[in-house]
Amino acid sequence: MRILVCNDDSVHAHGIHALVKSLQKLGEVITVAPLEEKSTTGHSLTLHKPLRILKMSENMYGVSGSPADCIHIGVSEIFKNKKPDLVVSGINRGANLGQDVYYSGTVSAAREAAMMGIPSFAVSLAIDFKRPPPEKEQNYESAAKTAVKVIQFFQKNKKDLIVPPQTIININVPDLPYKKLKGITFARQGFRHYSSKILKRRDHRGRDYFWVGGEYLGFRKEVGTDCDVVNSGYAAITPLTLDTTHHALLASCLEHVDGQVSLK
Repeated sequence: MRILVCNDDSVHAHGIHALVKSLQKLGEVITVAPLEEKSTTGHSLTLHKPLRILKMSENMYGVSGSPADCIHIGVSEIFKNKKPDLVVSGINRGANLGQDVYYSGTVSAAREAAMMGIPSFAVSLAIDFKRPPPEKEQNYESAAKTAVKVIQFFQKNKKDLIVPPQTIININVPDLPYKKLKGITFARQGFRHYSSKILKRRDHRGRDYFWVGGEYLGFRKEVGTDCDVVNSGYAAITPLTLDTTHHALLASCLEHVDGQVSLK
């Protein structure tokens, strides 16, 4: 199996190296990731300036662009349009739970691969940023082992558990040693709360500038969500689809007005 690995924390991040090491037992692993950190860049593509590729080491490349750029570069230039069998994005430094997936460059790399018809997984380590341990003490190996277990699970059960096209498997792992994880369980997407506070500052020339990025305030208390599961000490597997249509509301609207709204 040929595996393309990406992330948004950069090709230098501890998490991506731990992931590559674990995935090598499954097949050939080639890494194509941003040269610089691209956290919370969402699903952006670089359209207005050129991109460059730097070979870091054997089977590891850095790209001067976004995570989604890296997937395009990886597939078209590194894999030479022979699509990889699998894309795994991570290990993200921090959880990608609830609506975080819309901001995450790590999840966006997996989403871009799914758009290309490539099976894709996103992997994140739920670090507590209020009391973060030193990076060398963060449990990336736990997330890497979990990712391999989940991939093997889907491979083993592929006849019965068919992952539909344009679907991402989003994995979030508590920042715990592997032996202390309570298990790996499926969960639906939850909702996280952030403050809307924007910090206003003034530069040395007297002009205002702003820092955007609210403080994490906890999650909506609902049993069985990815937020709840990870908070309880389990790794969470959440299948995500590219189709964001609210199908129940659409069906109600179609039934109510026969699919149209009057212009009169």
